[in-house]
This record gives sequence, structure tokens and C-alpha cells, in this order.
Amino acid sequence: MRRRESIKKATDILVLLLKQVRAYYGIPAKYVLCDSWFAYPKVIKEILQCKLHTICMLKDMPTLRYRYNGSLVTLGSLYRQITKKRGRSQILASVVVDIGPDDAGTPIFAKIVFVRDRKRKRQWLALLCTDIALSDEEIVRLYGRRWDIEVFFRMCKSYLKLAREFASRSYDAMVAHTTIVCCRYIMLALQKRIHDDPRTLGVIFYSYCEEIRDLGFAETLTVLMELLQNHLQRYLPVENIREFISIFIATLPLFFRARLQFLNCES
Repeated sequence: MRRRESIKKATDILVLLLKQVRAYYGIPAKYVLCDSWFAYPKVIKEILQCKLHTICMLKDMPTLRYRYNGSLVTLGSLYRQITKKRGRSQILASVVVDIGPDDAGTPIFAKIVFVRDRKRKRQWLALLCTDIALSDEEIVRLYGRRWDIEVFFRMCKSYLKLAREFASRSYDAMVAHTTIVCCRYIMLALQKRIHDDPRTLGVIFYSYCEEIRDLGFAETLTVLMELLQNHLQRYLPVENIREFISIFIATLPLFFRARLQFLNCES
């Protein structure tokens, strides 16, 4: 099985793996983040058939054209035609284009967001998203999560000796070595999560939430009644105050009356 997959195109394997993830592992996801290597209309359409949206980087290639205002244009030509935002905004512009029809002949629309290149201030980068309802800022934010994949590759190649620890012509040996490297990374990531990541402090998190949680309606009403009672003691006898509060509580719904009595018993 692995040998047959190894001789297929990377774009075909991408779609195959996505189908396996949804069918066998049930991992919930809405978006597929990928580099410009997979930013082809054919691949994007196949990802949509898996009921997933794509957010990817684009390259200005003469073979890739997008339909805008009734004409097929390249990415660079599209950028020159649309209106740019004023000032020094990191998001330069965005536009909705047609990347081609699906199997039923319905046009597939996608949003292209042009952002400023941080390394080259006068250059731009382009992101494509098939979920046109997303805002420009949200598209940029979601694509930024793909940086974790680059960190994973850098760690495996530079520190965990992927493809440099041994030399072999056996395909099975290469698969085994890659699996061992990934297991090493998982163990290191788990240790980092336990010791350094504050999200693992679940007990403390829930304790803090319990301490600062908002008062419920019944508890708030109890506090207000106690404050009112303390204030009225300056002007009215205690018997009149108790009678007034008893009449007020008696007019409340049954649920609040039971809750107020429960809180009074606790106090």
C-alpha cells in the first residue's frame, strides 16, 4: 500500500489522505492549510468535494488564471486591476474570483487576499480561501497557523536527524526511520506541553474560573436582600423588616424561593 502511494503525485496523495482522515479517524476540521505547491484549481475542487475549505498561498504563474469581470487574468494582472487600501495597512486588498466550475457546472468562487510582504515592503503575497464569508483578517490569522508545520520540519531535519541518521536503500527502512523520528517529536512535544504550556494547568484553570465566576441570579438577589436589610435597620424595627422581606419573597416564583431558602440555610 505504501509503495503504491509513494509513486503517486503529491496532489493525489493529499486528497487521499484527507479522505482517510475524515473516514477512519473522524478528526473534525473546516479548513485545509497548504502551501502554493497545492494551490491548483483542480486540487482545490477535490478538497471541496471532501467538504473542506482551502486556505493556501498563491504564486504568480502564467499557467494559473482566475476569472474576474468576465476575463481570465493572472495573479499579477489581477492585483494591478483591483483597488488597494490606503495607508500602510498589512492587508492591501481582497477580491472574489471564479476559479472554475465544479462537476455540475456551477462556478466555484474564492476570495484572494493580498498582504504586504514583511521582508520586502514593496512586494505582496496572496492568500486564497474558498470560504468567501471569512473576513480578510481571519483568513490571514488562520493561515498563520501553518507555521507550526514549518517548525515541525525544521525540528525533524535539524535536531532529530531525519534522513541523516542512517543510509539505506530499503523503502521499508526509510518508512520505519521516519516513523521513529515522528515518535521522538511527539514525545518532546508532549513533555513541552506538560512543563511549559500553561494550557495543561487544567486544575488551576478551573479553580480560577470557580473563584471568579459570575454570581447567579438567585445568589445576586440574596446579596441584594442582605444589603437592603442592613440598610433598613437604621430606620425600621427588625420585625417590620422581616415582614417586608417575607412578603417580597412570597411573591417570587417557586424556583427562586426554593433557591433563596437553600442559600440562607448554607449561610
